[in-house]
Amino acid sequence: MANEELAAIFAEMADILEILDQDRFRVGSYRRAARVLADTTEDIAALAAEGKLQKLPGIGKSTAEKIEEYFRTGKITRHEELRKQIPLGLLEMLTIQGMGPKTVAKLWKQAGITSLDQLRKVIEENPSKLEKIEGLGSKKLTQLAESITFAEKVSGRFRLDEAGAVANNLCQVVKSCKGAKRVEVAGSLRRQRETVGDIDILCEASEKYAQQIIKTFTEARGVTKVLAAGGTKGSVIVNHRIQVDLRVVPSESFGAALQYFTGSKAHNIALREIAVKKGLKLNEYGLFKHDAPDGAKPLAGRTEEEIYAALGLQWIPPELREDRGEIAAAAEGKLPDLIRLEDIQGDLHMHTTASDGANTVEEMILACKKLGYKYMAITDHSKSQIQANGLDEQRLADHVAEIRSAAKKYKDILVLAGIEVDIFKDGSLDFSDDILKELDFVVASPHTALTQGRAEATKRLIKAIENPYVHAIGHPTGRMINQRTGMDIDIVKIAQAAAANNTALEVNAHPWRLDLRDVHIRTAIEAGAKLVITTDAHSAFGGSDLTLMHYGVKTARRGWATAEDVINTYSPAKLKKWLKR
Repeated sequence: MANEELAAIFAEMADILEILDQDRFRVGSYRRAARVLADTTEDIAALAAEGKLQKLPGIGKSTAEKIEEYFRTGKITRHEELRKQIPLGLLEMLTIQGMGPKTVAKLWKQAGITSLDQLRKVIEENPSKLEKIEGLGSKKLTQLAESITFAEKVSGRFRLDEAGAVANNLCQVVKSCKGAKRVEVAGSLRRQRETVGDIDILCEASEKYAQQIIKTFTEARGVTKVLAAGGTKGSVIVNHRIQVDLRVVPSESFGAALQYFTGSKAHNIALREIAVKKGLKLNEYGLFKHDAPDGAKPLAGRTEEEIYAALGLQWIPPELREDRGEIAAAAEGKLPDLIRLEDIQGDLHMHTTASDGANTVEEMILACKKLGYKYMAITDHSKSQIQANGLDEQRLADHVAEIRSAAKKYKDILVLAGIEVDIFKDGSLDFSDDILKELDFVVASPHTALTQGRAEATKRLIKAIENPYVHAIGHPTGRMINQRTGMDIDIVKIAQAAAANNTALEVNAHPWRLDLRDVHIRTAIEAGAKLVITTDAHSAFGGSDLTLMHYGVKTARRGWATAEDVINTYSPAKLKKWLKR
């Protein structure tokens, strides 16, 4: 959590300096520090205590001193000083897609706009006032209005990685308490929804230990406000942002409470209706006879499996509990055998230093071997991705030669030479077929023109799907969770085209993307299309890396995917056969 908090502080300092148009060197320095702090898997607090902060790339003496100040005092003086130099509403404006520090500075200095509410009002009532500002034509203002509307819809929702980091830390705190037995995350985080509103944690413990467990929880590092601290429930705000609730429950009710607080609401209502028809009542304390008095011993409640079995159902994995047919399937014993992380045999979308990755070809190979993978595909960006150092034809040829040379050194992993080729607005690709046919694995992805209409976007992707040298469509909508909606696509038509052409649709595992999303995945499977779950890794370990695969697997599970639906669960021999389709 400290890594995340510090990364946010340094990023905010860079933003403020850029808004103020001051010290460009320091802006770059703070941004580098923010990236390093966010990406490192090492405990920053431990490094600070040992005086080893400067061993991290991009962390110099001045930055290290600020980090050390944070651990001594809980704040950074320079950060506090900078926040006093601007209206703080400007920082909220930076959360809107398309709003960078320079645009925010123009709106503040040239139009006197200091908050998101002000900006929304001016766009709605007097947009001509803003069109005089360089770079803010009518088209840009329309896009900003759409981004503001989208941001309002997702306000208060947190990505899985953000919520997971907070939950993991607090679960460890609770597990360390005397008397704590089972400790589990519940709610939408357990169901692995793409965003989370708040976090629910359950702890199994006797009443004897409950109050001390709650006290320890409310005093945990990162807690910035205590909302409640009762005998069996505590509620806090962490990092000034996200609410976390802890409930301490007895052993005989732990399974019932876990089922109840995991939800979803619609799933729980359906279960209660089944219970009523059986002359029972179901709540967070257990499953009881309908006329059972208060304090009666539950018929089931110690485990979730007991609850579902007593209702005549298979145990239903949390990812499926959205009342989308899972209860009927469980009643018939026909729930799918969902894909598991251990089913994944390799990663088929990753980047190296040849484009915008942080690690070399060999470093990525070694990292994949460490994960136990049997194959991998290196797929750096194509030439139109200038900002990502995309490869032109000659650099691609050299890169492929390097990959093939490195691959010969490692007999226990199949290394495929590939590309992430851009899909242009009209569906054409960034490289010719003559280039693509020489590659082992081609991911075609949309990166621009993501505001196309539904019909155009669908036609665009289908054209790429029909290219005989394209193996997979990468992050098909191009969305970024809580930042942009991505393209509006007809997933039924795209899934049908993918099935007809034996082209896989990517489930991008990066928690900022999760694209395809769960409902799209289920549609694709029903159409007979294959999936490929990849990390789109830009580093071997730390931040945007190969270890993010579990997010994609969980999202695929929400879409009812089995291992057979996903090509990178195949053996190397079966994958090779599929590639020759």
